[in-house]
Amino acid sequence: MRVLVLNGPNLNLLGRREPEIYGLQTLADIEVLIRNRADALGVEIEFLQSNHEGALIDAIQSPGDYDGLIINAGALTHTSRAIPDAITAVGILAVEVHMTNVHAREEFRRRSFLSPVVWGQVAGFGYRGYLAALDLLHDRLTKADTE
Repeated sequence: MRVLVLNGPNLNLLGRREPEIYGLQTLADIEVLIRNRADALGVEIEFLQSNHEGALIDAIQSPGDYDGLIINAGALTHTSRAIPDAITAVGILAVEVHMTNVHAREEFRRRSFLSPVVWGQVAGFGYRGYLAALDLLHDRLTKADTE
């Protein structure tokens, strides 16, 4: 099983960017935690962070034969129509992750263009949301759960 983890704009600044909101963990710290969980589950994992929408779309469309996608598109969650189109076009099982509870923040953060095309959303649990997303994808893909 192969899973792609995509992180969008400004997530490269985790640990420095508004630590009172996003925490002290860097993206590299989070990737280590995800990789450790993936190894325990027997999942092959790949990571990409980009501040450019096109790079995220190219990764989604890449011929990597991924079984699942974990995506934190950052602010592109609320603006991009092309990212959900790419997810739909390739038919990948995806989970949307947000480190903060976007539903309790500014009004514009409450609208996600990704939500209608992903299997589910994990929001508000900091870095733990990525681990939850990986566990959920693993369970769904290995147990042929059709919920």
